[in-house]
Amino acid sequence: MARKPGNPSMPKTPAIDHDVIRDLAKLLDETGLTEIEFERDGVSVRVARHLSAPSPRARSAEAPPSAAISSAPAAAAIDPTQHPGVVVSPMVGTVYLGPAPGARPFIDIGGQVKTGEPLLIIEAMKTMNQIPAPRSGTVIQVLVADGQPVEYGQPLMVIE
Repeated sequence: MARKPGNPSMPKTPAIDHDVIRDLAKLLDETGLTEIEFERDGVSVRVARHLSAPSPRARSAEAPPSAAISSAPAAAAIDPTQHPGVVVSPMVGTVYLGPAPGARPFIDIGGQVKTGEPLLIIEAMKTMNQIPAPRSGTVIQVLVADGQPVEYGQPLMVIE
């Protein structure tokens, strides 16, 4: 039986707007977010992607050769999520290890930091947020690469 316009016995189900889904997926790629939800006229669309964490081998390939050599023994022995000196991201954004593009990073593996010294910058909503060292110590691991998107609570580095 064909549905007639205005027939109240058959509820109208909203059509899926594929363009909205494509736009939301594109926005996920552009911002580095893993999930986004949109609601209009009582219709809710949620787009999510699940990223697997890069392996330690992939991270060490991105690091300079001297850093990879000095961090290899520490990386194998330390689970950053269980270490008491782990520094986690206080926000979602993009990490920058130095004060400007091409500039020397704020910290190096094996370098000493003091409480309050800048460790890196996280750009969130076009605002550059310096992330200070929560404690003094030696940086034994850097778990992110320059320009990498990060999530809230993601381990960034380990200070021992």
